[in-house]
Amino acid sequence: MDQAIFTRYLSGKARIFWQLIICEEVTKSNATFLNACEILNRLSLYADIGVMAYEQLSIIDHIKELREKRNAVILAHNYQRPEVQDIADYTGDSLGLSKMAAATSADVIVFCGVHFMAETAKILSPEKKVLLPDMKAGCPMANMIKPSQLQALQDGNPHAKTVCYVNSSAEIKAMSDLCCTSSNAVHIIRQAFDEDDKIIFVPDKHLGNYVSSQVKHEIILWPGYCPTHIKILPEHIHDMKEAFPNAEVLVHPECYFRVIELADKALSTGQMLEYVAQSDGMAFIIGTERELLYRLRKDNPGKTFYHVTEYAVCPNMKKITLEKVLASLKHMTGEIMLSDEVIHRAGRSIREMLKYSQ
Repeated sequence: MDQAIFTRYLSGKARIFWQLIICEEVTKSNATFLNACEILNRLSLYADIGVMAYEQLSIIDHIKELREKRNAVILAHNYQRPEVQDIADYTGDSLGLSKMAAATSADVIVFCGVHFMAETAKILSPEKKVLLPDMKAGCPMANMIKPSQLQALQDGNPHAKTVCYVNSSAEIKAMSDLCCTSSNAVHIIRQAFDEDDKIIFVPDKHLGNYVSSQVKHEIILWPGYCPTHIKILPEHIHDMKEAFPNAEVLVHPECYFRVIELADKALSTGQMLEYVAQSDGMAFIIGTERELLYRLRKDNPGKTFYHVTEYAVCPNMKKITLEKVLASLKHMTGEIMLSDEVIHRAGRSIREMLKYSQ
């Protein structure tokens, strides 16, 4: 056996260690050179997994130390990576996270989500430092309407009320009468406005279309959408219902209306968690971003969950990692900065929302 080949085949600090193991395995089994390489690959894989697990634990320990030192709270959306959800003090949907941001006594809020969520936390807690571990973690839907575009829409409909989905920028919230989330949009429009009021709803046309089907108000839609939820198609629902006929279908109201029509329930992520926990059902087809299934399975170990399609994954939510959370806490980077005027005006629309969501 050519030892030089093995030496080149091995790498890193574990080289001598693996050479000893391979020699022992080869001696025991009288393995061929190729067998030895196969053994090496297997053992190296186990070592890589072990090293990664150790490094992750070390990162988590540092995060916990800094969280205490900074008097920080970590908030994570239900679409975050599982390991990020696990280190959070609170995990939830947009409404739940908004309430937590408003109520926390922490000095620092580390928001594991996307940019508009961290902005909302800053608006509700302007005296606190709000950190977004990756400032490039944006929301394409929130970027689909600009203040000048909303102003033109309002100018063309001077008597209409403006309701903005929470998935919008702080500037859009500042121009709106009320903010809403996917969990309370229908309730808010029913409670806050007369039925003959005309409503401008921005930016999500799919959520707006769903709301329109549930209320009597005239809804003026803006053509925004979630790039993740539009990947969930009617044929995916048909296929999954055929494969799992006893499973209930739960979809997010950001989906196409035809998808919603095929589902048993249209619910926000927080509502899905509540519904499944209370349901006698044992199997569910979930039509939203992939990572909600991690939370569902964790909270309901006796129940079975099927993701409607592998394509429903939000790349922006995945930009937040443990390493970035640690770096943000360590260096206090990624701070959300908003003007006092925007905080004041946007805060009015958000607090009105919370008033209707008690």
